[in-house]
Amino acid sequence: MKTTILTAFVLVLATAFIAGCGESRTAPNTEANTDATDHTSATAASEESVTSGDHSGWWCVEHGIPEDVCSMCNSKVAAEFQRKGDWCDEHNRARSQCFHCDPALEQRFAAQYEAKYGKQPPKPIE
Repeated sequence: MKTTILTAFVLVLATAFIAGCGESRTAPNTEANTDATDHTSATAASEESVTSGDHSGWWCVEHGIPEDVCSMCNSKVAAEFQRKGDWCDEHNRARSQCFHCDPALEQRFAAQYEAKYGKQPPKPIE
């Protein structure tokens, strides 16, 4: 009898746990745009990725550079820049990506975004 009650209790807890784990903490994007030439949804997805911690998109909205070379988001990329001697100790990022020390760099990376999407990138958060 005790085993049956204990088993039922464990099943109830497991069910509640599993049901709770599937819930999203942010509201889903219900405005899906299927037009492949419209980059608005891609930009919105990139901007959403910053708040969700997902850095799988092409552009790092947080830092204003392509994600695959972002020395602030990727420790492997950062280590490579440090190995090459391209590092700003004061701002903890690649010197070639330090908009604080060289504001003109921001425009260099913005030009890459503009070439890909045909418009100015979102302003870096950081």
